[in-house]
Amino acid sequence: MLMKLFFICLLLFLSFGELAQANTPEKIGETTMQKGMLSLKDINTVRDYVQKSSVNYNQILNIQNDSIITSAPRESFKIKLDRVTSSRTFQLVYIGAPLIAGGLIVKYGDDHFRSLRNEYIPTFRQHYDDYLQFAPAVAMIGMKIGGVEGRSSWSRMLASDAFSAAIIAAAVNTLKTTTNVMRPDGSNNHSFPSGHTATAFMAATMMHKEYGLTRSPWYSIGAYSLATITGVTRQLNNKHWLSDIMVGAGIGILSTEFGYFLADVLFKDKGITHSYLEEEQFDRFHNPSFFGLYLGVNLLPGEFSMHNGSSLSLSAGSNAGLEGAWFMNPYLGFGGRFSVASMGVLVDDVAQNDNLDIFTGSVGPYFSYPISSRWSAGSKLLAGYSHFSKYTLSSSTAEIGKKGGLTFGTGISMNYLVKQNFGVRFFVDYNLLPSPVPGNCTIKHLLTTGGSVNVQF
Repeated sequence: MLMKLFFICLLLFLSFGELAQANTPEKIGETTMQKGMLSLKDINTVRDYVQKSSVNYNQILNIQNDSIITSAPRESFKIKLDRVTSSRTFQLVYIGAPLIAGGLIVKYGDDHFRSLRNEYIPTFRQHYDDYLQFAPAVAMIGMKIGGVEGRSSWSRMLASDAFSAAIIAAAVNTLKTTTNVMRPDGSNNHSFPSGHTATAFMAATMMHKEYGLTRSPWYSIGAYSLATITGVTRQLNNKHWLSDIMVGAGIGILSTEFGYFLADVLFKDKGITHSYLEEEQFDRFHNPSFFGLYLGVNLLPGEFSMHNGSSLSLSAGSNAGLEGAWFMNPYLGFGGRFSVASMGVLVDDVAQNDNLDIFTGSVGPYFSYPISSRWSAGSKLLAGYSHFSKYTLSSSTAEIGKKGGLTFGTGISMNYLVKQNFGVRFFVDYNLLPSPVPGNCTIKHLLTTGGSVNVQF
């Protein structure tokens, strides 16, 4: 219809233009025949073109309308997803809650993660974690005394911190006295959750709130690095299980989030001395390059046949390592992963004393699809080499391991961009592994599920 109106207006314009040049009926006739008035043939040609153009235009319009209808639900889903992840409720729990859930999930594999410590650094014992847990809070108060303005006034900051400390004390002490989990070193039954780790992450989140969000994200990075060192040291000191550390970190972060929330309700707009940094803008089609810490739980179903007729199997175990990839565009990248797995050994369904370690390095293409500005789905195709450590069976003098072979793997993941340069991902990986039994060429299937924290660049 629009094309028809356009050509009709064009015809009228040309007609009136010619008429404006004519002063008499004779001149009009002369102009009509000699100076450009469209002939009947020309008019018919234009009419045919208008009709064809109208059909084409209507077809294009229908296609565009169909595309709009098709893409509307997809865009609506992305908008709703970003709206949920930007809500105040989500911001309160999106880090702490997954840490607590992850700690509860890996609890049944605590022995496997501890075996890595016992095998490589069994005599580790340091005391700096007793003091390091308070370092972010001490630094925050020192900066405040030194006149560096943070988010809150003295009264508002102290109220926020008091609420946080009260919540964490109630949560940690209640769980310690009701769960009665024995420490790895057997010293007492107050292992779950880690109080040192909870305190360290509470202090780190306070620094993040006061200076990381208002001055520079490097304050947050430094504070959380110290908190992480505290948690890792507690496990290396044989004072806590991995699940204690993860749940303690989650409680520390959640307590501070809710402590500051209560202070916000109480003080409202009073006592805000420094505004937040400019809100980050997330580009959906950024290149999702990353490098981070990889933690998971392994499952290797099936059995291996040994020369003496016995059957060997590996129980569920732990997996830890590093993984990263560089993306040349939002969809395709190249990277690799190095991991160490520790799995229990069973011979004829009888558990052996120690765990078998598997060292794996692999490289290959990584894939990503941006669902929204913060969420993306990922996959990969990896090839590499796996090596089994030497292992002597406690039920006989036979040895396994001390061999390796090619490995191939893939996996799927969901990735969430917490900040411009910090992300978390949840994954399920599938790998083909050679047999640890000498002379056995069986290929086995290894499933790994877990999560990773990553620096995005």
